[in-house]
Amino acid sequence: MRWFPRFRRSRPEDALPDLRTAWPEQAVPDDPRAAAERFWRRWSEMLPELSAALGDREPQRVEGELAGAVAQVHPDLHVSLERGQRAIYALVVSGQEDPALRPFTDAWRVAAPPEDAIWEYHDSVPPVPDPTGVTVNLGTRSLALADVRVAAHVDEAGGVVDVAVHHPLLGELGAAARSAMTFLPLDATLGERLAAKRLRRVETAESEPADAITLLELRDLVRGLDEERPESVGGAD
Repeated sequence: MRWFPRFRRSRPEDALPDLRTAWPEQAVPDDPRAAAERFWRRWSEMLPELSAALGDREPQRVEGELAGAVAQVHPDLHVSLERGQRAIYALVVSGQEDPALRPFTDAWRVAAPPEDAIWEYHDSVPPVPDPTGVTVNLGTRSLALADVRVAAHVDEAGGVVDVAVHHPLLGELGAAARSAMTFLPLDATLGERLAAKRLRRVETAESEPADAITLLELRDLVRGLDEERPESVGGAD
């Protein structure tokens, strides 16, 4: 499975872009529900062209138009096209767990059409079933998440985990791509929502840490913590 990167805030020049574009100053809509409904009407109009572009494996033909439609819901939202878990494709619109954007992603999801065999819809980045089967494309490089190792320190009092993420090729990447390769494995493993809830400090480790664990072991650790303490939410220092 190929994982097409989406990046937090900054976008490295040597990586495939997500569909978030720097648009001219846009006003934030007053009514999230109305903005969401406008998006889904536009989505319906775009579907034939979008399906043709994906069928030709040329999503770049429509990424600008799709990013513009999402920016009209809110200019700070991110959008990406993924392989689906229940359908062939997934449309993901994310506010990166920013509480100020939640009314817009909530309205967007409520107004979404029913999922079908072709499309499923997510208002945050979902975990993939098996992150060790994912390959991340960064420019001309392909990095297997099966090679990622993570040092994890659990703060039992706060119900959060501090992590350091290592991949053998991190030292060969530029700074922005290293940052992307630090966060992408965590989102793929935990999903954006659980990662934001349970991960506190996230660091990049260019050398493999002692007692490092795999991504699947990290998933078991964090999900177990979340099941034990469903009401506790940690915060960043």
